Amino acid sequence: MSDCILLVEDDLDITDLIRVNLNELGIAIDHAPTGDKGLSLALNKAYELMILDVMLPGISGLDICRQVRASKPEQAIMMLTSKNSETDRVLGLELGADDYMTKPFSVKELQARVRAQLRKVHMLKAMRNAPDKQDSIVKVGSLCINTAEHSVSFNQRALDLTATEFDLLLYLARHPNQVFSRSQLLESVWGYHHSGYEHTVNSHINRLRAKIEKDATDPYVVQTVWGVGYKFNPSGVGAT
Repeated sequence: MSDCILLVEDDLDITDLIRVNLNELGIAIDHAPTGDKGLSLALNKAYELMILDVMLPGISGLDICRQVRASKPEQAIMMLTSKNSETDRVLGLELGADDYMTKPFSVKELQARVRAQLRKVHMLKAMRNAPDKQDSIVKVGSLCINTAEHSVSFNQRALDLTATEFDLLLYLARHPNQVFSRSQLLESVWGYHHSGYEHTVNSHINRLRAKIEKDATDPYVVQTVWGVGYKFNPSGVGAT
């Protein structure tokens, strides 16, 4: 088993369900039944992906997400929330979770979503280890995206982006002025499409705007096309 996931979940039935079905994919699982144990493992060991329940004994999954994101900005994180807890889902995404799933969930969807996150992790590692990095720079005006180093600068200022924010900006910058619906972005950036998860895109757009726009309430780089979706405006980064 080459990939290892940290699962922080206090429900043993859900833990067993996730463990069995991810083991089938050749994925190893480290399990923590409490928030405190989960945070300790999250900060002190390397994992391809972390799956965090929100409601936990001790500190919450949201607090774990916040602390992990502060020290490991590129860590892949998925949140587990209850079906009727929209506030937790939104907050988890705003804190930097890459994705979320609501309980109860289907096994096939769980496996698909985990595979999508792991593909992104492996692609990032491959880009960093690639011997030929001459095509690793995407430059649009004063925006410079280095895919090999997984870094972004805008107006000569480094931007601190999560892995998913980076992927989202890179995808939009590579398709200037093209309008994408939330469903299209979910499929292209996250690697899946499941109805009801479009809010994932909204939250990441908002986080990206907060880091790149001069005024996030009046965006000029990542613009909304009302009733359709979002587009990257190259003139917003000084491109002619």
